Amino acid sequence: MTQVGKNSLGTRSTLEVGGKSYAYYSLAKAAETVGDVSRLPFSMKVLLENLLRFEDSGFTVSQGDIQAIADWQNNPVTGSEIQYRPARVLMQDFTGVPCVVDLAAMRDAIARLGGDTSKINPLVPVHLVIDHSVMVDEFGTPKAFAKNVELEYQRNAERYDFLKWGSKSLDNFKAVPPGTGICHQVNLEHIAQCVWTSVDESGATVAYPDTCVGTDSHTTMINGLGVLGWGVGGIEAEAAMLGQPVSMLIPEVVGFKLTGKLAEGVTATDLVLTCVQMLRQVGVVGSFVEFYGPGVAQLSLADRATIANMAPEYGATCGFFGVDEKTIEYLALTGRDEEQLALVEAYSKAQGLWFTPENEPVFTKTLDLDMASVVPSLAGPKRPQDKVALPEVDELFNSDLQKLYGKSAPARVGVDGKDHDIGDGDVVIAAITSCTNTSNPDVLIAAGLVAKKAHEKGLKPKPWVKTSLAPGSQVVTDYLVKAGLQEHLDAIGFDLVGYGCTTCIGNSGPLAEPISKAINGNDIVAASVLSGNRNFEGRVSPDVRANFLASPPLVVAYALKGTVTEDITTTPLGQDQNGADVFLKDVWPTTAEVNEIRSGSIDRGMFQSRYADVYKGDEHWQAINVTGSDTYQWRAGSTYIANPPYFEGMTVEPAPVTDIVEAKPLAVLGDSVTTDHISPAGSIKADSPAGEYLLGHQVAKQDFNSYGSRRGNHDVMMRGTFANIRIKNEMVPGVEGGMTLYGGEVMPIYDAAMKHKADGTPLVVIAGKEYGTGSSRDWAAKGTNLLGVRAVIVESFERIHRSNLVGMGVLPLQFTGGDTRATLGLKSDDAFTIRGLADIKPQQDVEVELTRADGTGFTFTARCRIDTANELEYFRNGGILHYVLRKLAS
Repeated sequence: MTQVGKNSLGTRSTLEVGGKSYAYYSLAKAAETVGDVSRLPFSMKVLLENLLRFEDSGFTVSQGDIQAIADWQNNPVTGSEIQYRPARVLMQDFTGVPCVVDLAAMRDAIARLGGDTSKINPLVPVHLVIDHSVMVDEFGTPKAFAKNVELEYQRNAERYDFLKWGSKSLDNFKAVPPGTGICHQVNLEHIAQCVWTSVDESGATVAYPDTCVGTDSHTTMINGLGVLGWGVGGIEAEAAMLGQPVSMLIPEVVGFKLTGKLAEGVTATDLVLTCVQMLRQVGVVGSFVEFYGPGVAQLSLADRATIANMAPEYGATCGFFGVDEKTIEYLALTGRDEEQLALVEAYSKAQGLWFTPENEPVFTKTLDLDMASVVPSLAGPKRPQDKVALPEVDELFNSDLQKLYGKSAPARVGVDGKDHDIGDGDVVIAAITSCTNTSNPDVLIAAGLVAKKAHEKGLKPKPWVKTSLAPGSQVVTDYLVKAGLQEHLDAIGFDLVGYGCTTCIGNSGPLAEPISKAINGNDIVAASVLSGNRNFEGRVSPDVRANFLASPPLVVAYALKGTVTEDITTTPLGQDQNGADVFLKDVWPTTAEVNEIRSGSIDRGMFQSRYADVYKGDEHWQAINVTGSDTYQWRAGSTYIANPPYFEGMTVEPAPVTDIVEAKPLAVLGDSVTTDHISPAGSIKADSPAGEYLLGHQVAKQDFNSYGSRRGNHDVMMRGTFANIRIKNEMVPGVEGGMTLYGGEVMPIYDAAMKHKADGTPLVVIAGKEYGTGSSRDWAAKGTNLLGVRAVIVESFERIHRSNLVGMGVLPLQFTGGDTRATLGLKSDDAFTIRGLADIKPQQDVEVELTRADGTGFTFTARCRIDTANELEYFRNGGILHYVLRKLAS
């Protein structure tokens, strides 16, 4: 049952669609009171409707908040704090397991506080899609999919038992079983409705914009369907589930005008890499981006979703597209019923949310792109915003050998037991993977056509390349098979390995032992080419240092080519059966070829069939036999699921926040430190603190699984915090990996943190620009908290991680006045004191007292990046979950 406000502005109206009446909150009626809102961006109109629906002091939404949205048109900059309530929450299993762990722990805690455990239940619909756990162990054979699924269930049996317990014990909680697809594609193809409906206290059916937050940063993909959504940390999502609003500042909205159309041979991947580069140069962190202009009408819904998906890579909160005829066509294709299609169109037009190419809202600032200027591209080797035109990839890599990897000349070495060698720049992983591209029919059909033409000419991938195909949806398999393309993909090694994130999340699986040995024993800078959205250091594979993002057809081409050290546009991919050279242009499909296959191979019935019983799962999922219960029975000694320590000793009233006195630095880091650096998702090294912990609990190395799969166990995850193999702590120059200093001794960060904790010494982390870029993983903040870090002082934060730090009671501070760790000359033995925290205010300047080891010191000013009053309440309570728990208990 939906909650609504008291409607004191008189905006509640009735919409008749197909003989059915819907209540809705009219923007046109609001305009009669607050003034014309017609030139608001669509994304801001969605926020306005949300405030209208909950307008009532009891729901912490005032008429002043509504007026502030309307007045934004006159001064479109970041404004006052508002309380936003999304319609639903989306999760995946890496972030979803710790969320359910927290909810189970909160049930225990509220019982100890004398409260009602039934209050710990989602109040809005929650969908958890299990997509992050499948690994590419088996590849290049017809049995790859079945074998990988079998291994997935063996490795994750306890996690899946726990998630099934959650689905049976929590209200409004549905789990989509493994092997179904990637959460964002399942959201796009099935869960999202564009217009959501629910029944209110009066019994009326209320229609309102479908909105969501998700515990994965690429939740933004759904904005391509006209659904406002973005990634949040798991702790913020849990609060939203339990009825807390998302506290946010009225955002700036950057308009991105698209004109023209893509040239022959250019893909949506090339377009989004161009957008990422342009928007990073402008700077849109914390802003909405909204796409408009005549070029939008030229883009398919799948292309729009590709652009929306990579909003985290261009730094925005979301990248929004309005609803139009193509939205309705997509909803029809994917199996939504006629009643829903009619409602979406009627509601969007009634609310002024229907997109037309002529529409030009007010924006904070604008930029534009003629899509005809986009060229085939890759991005890499370390960041998604580093786009490089396809003919220049070889030049970039060859220069990077010296600049990034310190090698004066490329090297090649023999591979034990093989009749080939391997060298710098050789592609050892070619993966069609990730939510960004693997359900966009045009690029997948193009990949299939490249495979078909290559197969017919007798080409094969180079023997050192690990190939994989992991679609975002089972429907992809249906249309690739129907089009006769899957057999050709299989023939050149791109067999189905699973339906999940795989290589893009670091689940690329091991390389063949001789190849791994040759790489690591000879300092070879191996490369990967993947159709993903992330290529951060240490993410894809511990054996691969140069990672390039590419469209699926280019992934296939690079598997055939086998290296990034030669220009793929002018040198042969290989030789055909007659020994003649085959070039990229010989296998690249035309737009007409792609369109012809798409129109004849995809139909509504495929979606209806695949999603008819989506929560049932395969025989593995059905065999998991668990019963629901009020509280979870924690298993002693479990290395996957453990009761976290956040609520130990918690009282009904929070104690005042204590000052930070004589804190020592745990790490001093550079720019663009990602959440992968802070909390890795990939493999666990045996000689790391996390590996030693697992070995000490009788877990064999082959059963370590990954950091991502063990996020339900705080003992593993805190040991993995700052444990990325490529992180560089400036406290220990020249050393890669999670190491630091304690008393002049170099040791793992976890070990040093525990020694500081035993000494009673608080800790700080210092860093440069763009701290916390990347995934919305809450463990980057949870682990920081559990290591004893009280404050993080940086030049700038990425949006989600800053919010997560506040949500875990860690103080985010930002250097001011041009200060940096370098200009201040910060040292590893400095001590930091920050006073007055019990009375700190949002965005207040605070004085940081620095004391040198010799007793001298100085003071510098930092800005408190607790941005809103709600966030301050979370911080004062020790975190957002503590705040919610106390509120529910009382």
